[in-house]
Amino acid sequence: MKISGNPYGLRREVKKKYMTERLTDLTEYHRQRCREYARILSAVGYNRNKIRGYEELPFLPVGLFKDIRLSSLKEDEACKTVTSSGTGGGQVSQIVLDAETRILQQKVLSEIVGNFIGYQRMPMLVLDSPGVVGKHNNFSARTTAVYGFSLFGRNRTFALRGDMSPDWETVRKFLEKYGKESFLVFGFTFLAWNFFFRQMEQLKEKPDMSRGIFVHGGGWKKMEKEAVSKEEFKKRIRKMCGISRIYNYYGMAEQTGSIFMECEYGHLHCSDYSAVLFRRAEDFSMCEVGETGLIQVMSLLPKSYPGHNLITEDTGWLLGLDDCPCGRKGEYFEVLGRAQNAEIRGCSDTYEP
Repeated sequence: MKISGNPYGLRREVKKKYMTERLTDLTEYHRQRCREYARILSAVGYNRNKIRGYEELPFLPVGLFKDIRLSSLKEDEACKTVTSSGTGGGQVSQIVLDAETRILQQKVLSEIVGNFIGYQRMPMLVLDSPGVVGKHNNFSARTTAVYGFSLFGRNRTFALRGDMSPDWETVRKFLEKYGKESFLVFGFTFLAWNFFFRQMEQLKEKPDMSRGIFVHGGGWKKMEKEAVSKEEFKKRIRKMCGISRIYNYYGMAEQTGSIFMECEYGHLHCSDYSAVLFRRAEDFSMCEVGETGLIQVMSLLPKSYPGHNLITEDTGWLLGLDDCPCGRKGEYFEVLGRAQNAEIRGCSDTYEP
């Protein structure tokens, strides 16, 4: 697997052959190591020899990880567990990660995000409370994301107190020290908006954060309920504190590291380590370009659990292939929201003190 250079450099023909081979190998790898996964493949009549393209590989519903703890590790192998956030007391996904998978996720995340914001580590302002991080073997998706994006940060500073109220004095000191150079701002969309930027709008004197690069993800369902579109979100943040470089990303705990970053044209991009498909909900047949369907995500990274091929509860559509104006190759798409009657979930939709 390549982990260097341009993560958006493979054209469709080359990428499809490469991804088909690697994803088929991963399917066989997990079939041999995870008994529950092997039973699922047997039940659907999977035959490796009949696979002609990765779109023919069997996928798992992302919600399955809330019902079954799927692992391709031996019982005595060391691992950590990442949990997605559940709402309303619902079940959470449990994702088993060994050291090899975690390192791979970090390397690929670094390559993907670095393609957008650069590879130099910057002072980092986290729009969350210090309690989101800790030393233990079980991590929430929020914790994992903060740790993951800390690869791009130094002098990590938290902008919120334990009760999620803004710590303006800490923010002021951070900006006095680092505000004249490029700095990274990271947060989950809804938490950042609700607990930081909305509170900033009430200030008479707004902080100058014009040198900041804001990376955020998740939580758009609640944003839409508050009638805040993606365009309005960026416009109001730019107006109140001057941040103009704002990057949204789409990702999930079930495929940590394989995120889809949004380019300057508002398109989410699929890297050379991932693939994305769109399927009709009624029969899971393939959608045409521009046709709304359930989002299927595939990743080369999961080695400790069979999460390499998942059908999500989100809807979206494919915008194009290899021809985004930003110059990045591969699929680019848009996420439209949750499928009707799908369980609401998300690492940033839920705040639990």
